[in-house]
Amino acid sequence: MTDFDTIDYFTDPSLVPDPHPYFDHLRSKCPVVQEPHYGVLAVTGYEEAATVLKDSDTFSSCIAVAGPFPPLPFTPEGDDITDQITAHRPQMPMFEHMVTMDPPDHTNARSLLNRLLTPSRLKENEDFMWRLADEVLDDFIAAGRCEFLTAYAKPFSLLVIADLLGVPESDHDEFRTVLGAPRPGANVGSLDHSDLVGANPLEWLDEKFIGYLEERREEPRDDVLTALATAKYPDGSTPPVIEVVRSATFLFAAGQETTTKLLSASLRVLGDHPDIQQRLRADRSRIPVFVEEALRMDAPVKSQFRLAKKPTRVGDIDVPAGTTMMVCPGAVNRDPHRFEHPHEFDLVRENVREHIAFGRGVHSCPGGPLARVEGRVSIERILDRMGNIEIDADKHGAPGERRYTYEPTFILRGLTELNITFSPVD
Repeated sequence: MTDFDTIDYFTDPSLVPDPHPYFDHLRSKCPVVQEPHYGVLAVTGYEEAATVLKDSDTFSSCIAVAGPFPPLPFTPEGDDITDQITAHRPQMPMFEHMVTMDPPDHTNARSLLNRLLTPSRLKENEDFMWRLADEVLDDFIAAGRCEFLTAYAKPFSLLVIADLLGVPESDHDEFRTVLGAPRPGANVGSLDHSDLVGANPLEWLDEKFIGYLEERREEPRDDVLTALATAKYPDGSTPPVIEVVRSATFLFAAGQETTTKLLSASLRVLGDHPDIQQRLRADRSRIPVFVEEALRMDAPVKSQFRLAKKPTRVGDIDVPAGTTMMVCPGAVNRDPHRFEHPHEFDLVRENVREHIAFGRGVHSCPGGPLARVEGRVSIERILDRMGNIEIDADKHGAPGERRYTYEPTFILRGLTELNITFSPVD
């Protein structure tokens, strides 16, 4: 039997396949409890998590991604460490990206995305999704089997973001190749750009978008990239190109990663639960709830972190300034005080949208509405074109003896592969 009181959540691989028994153990002790190895306060209760995520005045996002690694570049002193955070922020991981920013810097960075996430633009993007879903399915549907992440989830989520950001369709294959989702049978050498071999995807993205936006600032067009290039901060000032690029590329990286995980988790449910698959086939109106429940059951973000700027209380626990808080969406979304029978997948769960897979507060995921539509459109077209979706038993074992592998990280929750079989539908 696993001793959850001594196990190291941050390094022990035994918690990767299924962290929920560990989360349940922590919650049974207290919804806010100290992790024994790094002094981190783990938040597994719904109300307590909402309190932390919504209060950006008390809790800084400067350590949002890496948590206690590396340690803070300063020793917290006094009852308000805001100035220390400001002084040392450039020494913290990913300080230049909005996920680690606090207001007002975060407000400015996020405002640049508001030009992209308008109802009209999202509707245009949805129209693209319907066409894209079929184009991606066309590449492999005849085979009657696939590794789903490579064949569908990665290219679909990647190209949806590319379209949202206004990347010309003529560049889509190049994006697929560099960002690890090439068409079947394609290779880097088939492109004219020989320098793509060994390219750092994030550096390549930055350079690509710098080129797009500088061109649009010099020669505006009637397109999405121009809207992004000419976006202003709330005070009317023009941001440097690199600031706009960072907002765009972060959305690119984060949106692709999390949506891939949502889609693969959804397909695993369809393959492992034929009854749920049949209910969706019989009643497509259940698909939006299905997507929400997939997000609740397997939140793509497993842990996110905040740093207490000043002394406070969360629940019944005193939190000194300088304390690292670890909010665990996977645990919070299965808090029995908020969700009945939390470990069961329920297609009629009435409060399912209360999950925090997309966070809460100022850092709630700006791409949440987009991910929901991606999930709905994908499931619709997959059910249309794949009959009798099953998990490939040769790859993952028989029902009741499944073998799934997940990314070995304490930050994200996602399958490394998902092999399925199906009957192609004309």
